[in-house]
Amino acid sequence: MAGATPKLIKELRALSGAGMLDCKKALNECEGDIDKSVSFLREAGLSKAAKKSGNVAAEGLVSILVNEDNTKATMAEINSQTDFVAKNEDFINLKNEITAHVQATGVSTTEELNKTEINGENFETYLNGRIAIIGENIVARKMVTVEADVVNGYVHTNGRVGVILAATCAPEAKEKTVALLKSLGMHAAAMKPSVISYEDLAADFIESENKAIIADIEKLNIELHRLGKPEKNIPLFVSRSQLTTEALAAQEEVFKAELKEQGKPEKIWGNILPGKIERFILDNTQLDTAHALLSQAFVMDDSKTVEQAIADVDASIKLTSYVRYELGDGIEKKEEDFAAEVAAQMAK
Repeated sequence: MAGATPKLIKELRALSGAGMLDCKKALNECEGDIDKSVSFLREAGLSKAAKKSGNVAAEGLVSILVNEDNTKATMAEINSQTDFVAKNEDFINLKNEITAHVQATGVSTTEELNKTEINGENFETYLNGRIAIIGENIVARKMVTVEADVVNGYVHTNGRVGVILAATCAPEAKEKTVALLKSLGMHAAAMKPSVISYEDLAADFIESENKAIIADIEKLNIELHRLGKPEKNIPLFVSRSQLTTEALAAQEEVFKAELKEQGKPEKIWGNILPGKIERFILDNTQLDTAHALLSQAFVMDDSKTVEQAIADVDASIKLTSYVRYELGDGIEKKEEDFAAEVAAQMAK
């Protein structure tokens, strides 16, 4: 049987997705037999994929799929070795297919995903075939599916950050909630909150950060004093969870004593104290504004907090879930030392 011909190469490329030279080689090796050539390419591809599996995949894309009635959303981080491949149409189609498959199967780990079937074959085998075609190691690293009364997601334009938010609301507020969750996703992508509410912050985290934030401000004040600039207030606390009724009452007594010492008439204290207490709360909740979504100033209107922005849309809206992915977060990247590599080659 004849080997590779232009017609057979075209047919094999359509069937396998492999490159022209690989198809030509397969057809020549298999004497023009299409079925044998497909098997040849698959086996060669698995071999290539095995060689590439050790390569660090820290680039890629974050992908989100939301179902039609906004009750289910899936987010996946699909990694490649380079951002060049991440812009490739084959890779983009692959991450969309994997995200849809994750949503359909309900898997939440790479191990679970590898045991599923996609397009009639084992997922791991399928992915190895795509690795051979695309030419880089590819990893479906992280995935999550959130189901709720209302859910929506946002992926930043560069595909490197994704956010899913879920909420409950009154039935008549669902359409408004869908739009709001999209806006809150944009906010969270930029501001990087770690939890929904200050109530979700761990007590040991609050305690350690309390000490660190106070130390940072004290250090800053030394420099401000040297420059003759106003010094920052040193907080007693860093989270609203620490501001008990007793703590606020004690601080109010401190302010009253200060006003008395300043000679302010007691009859006007009621006009002054609310502003002082509000400022005290602001100074003593710095951890919340950094880490708690509801406590942050809303990026689309920084005159209000996210919590206030939600209430302005509809009082029935309550956030129930929040997940944020940032591409490559936690992956240890290999540092390339080009000069050392060249020197090593010259020494051989």
